[in-house]
Amino acid sequence: MQCDYFDASRCRSCTLMGTAYAEQLAAKVIRAHQALTAVGAVPRWLAPQLSPESGFRNKAKLVVGGSVDSPTLGILDGQGRGVDLRQCGLHEPGLYAVLPRLAAFITEARLTPYDVPRRRGELKYVIVTHSPDGELMVRWVLRSREALGRLKKALPQLGSDVPQIAVASVNLHPEHKAVLEGDTEIVLSQRHTLPMRVNDVTLQLHPQSFFQTNTAVAASLYRQARDWTETLGPQSTWDLYCGVGGFALHTAAPGRTVLGVEVSAEAITSARESAREQGALSVSFHAGDATAYAQSHPAAELVIVNPPRRGLGQDLARTLEKSHARHLIYSSCNVDSLARDLAAMPSLTAVEARVFDMFPQTTHQEVMVLASRR
Repeated sequence: MQCDYFDASRCRSCTLMGTAYAEQLAAKVIRAHQALTAVGAVPRWLAPQLSPESGFRNKAKLVVGGSVDSPTLGILDGQGRGVDLRQCGLHEPGLYAVLPRLAAFITEARLTPYDVPRRRGELKYVIVTHSPDGELMVRWVLRSREALGRLKKALPQLGSDVPQIAVASVNLHPEHKAVLEGDTEIVLSQRHTLPMRVNDVTLQLHPQSFFQTNTAVAASLYRQARDWTETLGPQSTWDLYCGVGGFALHTAAPGRTVLGVEVSAEAITSARESAREQGALSVSFHAGDATAYAQSHPAAELVIVNPPRRGLGQDLARTLEKSHARHLIYSSCNVDSLARDLAAMPSLTAVEARVFDMFPQTTHQEVMVLASRR
């Protein structure tokens, strides 16, 4: 993939830009093999799941810079000035196409971009999610309610021009710190969720819910977990760090109880709505800490985990090691924390593993391992 922004040194986020895709993928596979072999041999590696090289990102998290009349959507440079990346080739076509109109909306609604060095202004980010059915969720992250009235007033015209916007909201982020959003979300549209159709499951995304940024590869990830689960045939399954319920709902089956645990109440609300619409009566969700839940309940026969980059941590790894869980499916975006956690659970031995290229043009990858108790 060729990128003008990278070539001009305006954006260097994609550290592998310009490297042949086959070379990128081979390096990721080698990296995963080395990390996991260090803690024990994996008997079988499945073929890696490829991704499109471009046009794969379903979500854009865009820093707003510049001025009201000439806004930028992209990143900030070293001096805190806006760098416009509206033509980034990683975005799905339906997302890419709407960015010029969203930039114009900033001017129409008189939304002053937040100046990071001076700590002035209102609009910090625009976050856009594109669904497989072509619908959009658009979120404006504001410092305060000062611009909320102007945004609401201009929104009907935007909705008329871009009818694919299904969900529109404002997030209030009053603090000056390097986090993407605040706690308060104000939904401005009639609809509150964006349906994300993945395989035969439709996940309902609330504005603050997490979803993988590569829909095609996420679908493959969920199918792999389903295939392993069907082969194992457990009567009970936990999905820890379940997010909006992707693994839980893909592994649901008659006669099998499935429980998802997630600390984000917003994500659990999404998961419950999805389960209700799917008619998955044997699937339930609990809002709470995964480690605390696992420490206070008898483990399911199969445990699926999809933790953040830091991994499970010693407490949860130790709990699962001592539990009666017979199988573990571990999906990880950090092969180093994955290897560390597997080393802390020696009685759960890796059976199969697979690399999923969720993040082309970067060194990041998703690796999923099936482990069974000796």
